[in-house]
Amino acid sequence: MAEIRSINVISLAKMFAAVSLVIGFIAAVLAVLIAIFGVAVAPFYPLPVGEMTLIWAIVAILVLTVVYAIIGFIAGAIIAVIYNLAAGIFGGVEIVLAEPAVMPEKHDGEQDRSYE
Repeated sequence: MAEIRSINVISLAKMFAAVSLVIGFIAAVLAVLIAIFGVAVAPFYPLPVGEMTLIWAIVAILVLTVVYAIIGFIAGAIIAVIYNLAAGIFGGVEIVLAEPAVMPEKHDGEQDRSYE
C-alpha cells in the first residue's frame, strides 16, 4: 500500500481549474440557451433581437467560464492545503497501486528495484 502524504497545492489547483472550466462552459451555454428560449416564449416580455443579444450571450459564456475556472483554482488550492494539514495530523490516504508488469531495467542491464 502507498500513502498520499501531501498534495502539491498548485498542481491540484490547476486540475480543479481545468475541470471547473469545462463544467463552467457547459453551464454557461445551458444558462444562455435557457435565457434565450425563456425570453422567446414569454408573450409579454419584449424580445431583444439583433447583434447585441449574440454579443451578450458570448460575453456571458466567456465570463461564466472564466469565473468557474477561477473559483475552481481557489477551491483546489484550499482543498490541497486542508488535505496536507489533515494528512500531517491523521496520516494520508492509503491507496493500492498496481505492480508493473515488467520491472524497469537500469542502464547497465540490471533490474531496478529502487521502488521496492
